Amino acid sequence: MNARSPRGRAALVVALAGASALVLPATASAHARISPPVSVAGKLQLYSLGVPTEKSGLTTATIVMTVPSGFGIDSFVPPPAGWQMHLQQTGSGDSAVVTKVTWTGGRTPTGEDSLFQFLAQPASARTYTFQVEQTYSDGSIVNWAGPESSEAPAPTIEAVSSLGGGGVSVLSIVALVIGVLGLLAGAFALTRGSEGRTLT
Repeated sequence: MNARSPRGRAALVVALAGASALVLPATASAHARISPPVSVAGKLQLYSLGVPTEKSGLTTATIVMTVPSGFGIDSFVPPPAGWQMHLQQTGSGDSAVVTKVTWTGGRTPTGEDSLFQFLAQPASARTYTFQVEQTYSDGSIVNWAGPESSEAPAPTIEAVSSLGGGGVSVLSIVALVIGVLGLLAGAFALTRGSEGRTLT
């Protein structure tokens, strides 16, 4: 997918930052998740991957995210301090498609989330399932790739054709609230960090 221009990303940051001046504290979730859980197909949006460090006395050292087909990642917010990012992709130039992202070098302690953000666009209205592999400092691995009922469910998002309609469902309200929180956190990270990495 084509990378956005620096000017386009800067405009997005300004728009997000203008929504609110809130700084949201990071809190650990029960499972790995992609936010917002509901988004609009065909629209470029800011997404967050959060992976909790649940094992006592250990840190999260590596995160690998496998990107589902049809979910086009455009560019990345610079990762938190200490983390490095490596991409696997098919094609090159304007036709490059990110298939896997690996973040290494982290030391996220127990009770905190490893948080990574990126601009992406789901191609069509459907459910997108991600596979996330988490490696701890002792070498143990948690594969967030199971069904929703499992101890390590795979993160998913639901891309819909529209969030509009005659009425507003509870699901839509929850999705919008979570999405706004993710956008605010992303805007804060973008305004403080250097320009996000883009595909060339």
